Amino acid sequence: MDHHRSHNQSAYKRRRDDSGSGNKHFRPNHHQSGPSRQENPVSSQALSTRRELYEKDFPVYKQPVEVGCFSLDSERRFFNDNRQMRYYVEPDRNPNFDLRDGYKDRFIKRDDSVKEKLDHILRWILANRSKLMSRMTTALSCAIDLDFVTWRGHLTKLLTTPYETREGWMLAVTRFRGTLYISEVETEAARRERDNRTERHEEMMYWGYKFEQYACTDNVQSLPDPSGVVNTNEAFCTVVQTRLADHKLLFSGEVDCRDKDPNAPAPPACYVELKTSAEICTPKQRSNLHRFKLLKWWAQSFLPGVPRVVAGFRDHDGVVVSVETFHISKISHLIKNEYNCWKPTVCMNFCCDFLSFVKRVVTEDNPGVVYLFSWEPHRDVTYSVHRDSQYSFLPHWYVEEMTRSQDSHRQC
Repeated sequence: MDHHRSHNQSAYKRRRDDSGSGNKHFRPNHHQSGPSRQENPVSSQALSTRRELYEKDFPVYKQPVEVGCFSLDSERRFFNDNRQMRYYVEPDRNPNFDLRDGYKDRFIKRDDSVKEKLDHILRWILANRSKLMSRMTTALSCAIDLDFVTWRGHLTKLLTTPYETREGWMLAVTRFRGTLYISEVETEAARRERDNRTERHEEMMYWGYKFEQYACTDNVQSLPDPSGVVNTNEAFCTVVQTRLADHKLLFSGEVDCRDKDPNAPAPPACYVELKTSAEICTPKQRSNLHRFKLLKWWAQSFLPGVPRVVAGFRDHDGVVVSVETFHISKISHLIKNEYNCWKPTVCMNFCCDFLSFVKRVVTEDNPGVVYLFSWEPHRDVTYSVHRDSQYSFLPHWYVEEMTRSQDSHRQC
């Protein structure tokens, strides 16, 4: 987002996209040295992540629309409803919440070695596919009218890539019935990190969930109950549809809670994201919050149209000493005085060009074929192709049901 433009007046700008060609971003090798060269994008093998290439006008990003939601219960079972929705109860400014409470005796942790891939989103699609059918009666089949299906978290990683210096990623992509499905693959470095977390790290991960318990309630009338069990299997997820330039997107993301005011706007504008962070005692710490954490907070909430983040700032012992609200539409103004800071326009343009790159590369429409896109900091994005491999992620039950239902509606 160009700080000299008026993007901070509204979260979404319907600006005419001028990034359609962008051939200079597609480069045929892994190396970053030397000037970017014009290449035929169809034969390009790599995508540059150099920030300066993406300092263009903010791309068109259509206001996200919630088309549905789903819930995951305490045993991670899928329900096509909002039973896990929680309501936000604003804490005092200095609440003194003890985030360590319950870690030893009232905590059920989801097994994060189990990789669910896109399964929950796919279950939602099967239950709601009539909402997604193409209105183009001349189409070869009544396929879902989408370019991409993925998790919000995968898109967040794309948005932050031009500024990420530590963690790479791998994204598996399969084209099926014209739609591109994107599912993350755990990198070897991420697996090692997961296997070698310290007890302190594990407990600090719990603190974020505990803060939610202090600030959320199950219904509008009640108050939060921090004496209960924290079970990280439970989740409420929004499903939103939007468009980035010419890319039609459907993605889902977990939502912490919603505004309990009955006059609050419709979802996703009533949703609230909750975060914890170390307390800020110096200007340098405030600057670091702006330069690093706010990038991820902004990207995560901007994508689905969640308008605000409430942050609990905690001391070294896990006690929340202050609470602050960050409005997503104002974050670009907050960071504008930081030297060499991140720019929302770079994030969105890179994501847009990555999706264009994927569309050009992923040509075979086959649920058994995976195009694996890989990236490491300071490198280009590259890809490899895998047929009937360990990377395949579209389950048989989804492929069979979508094939059966779409074949039966070819005459629609």
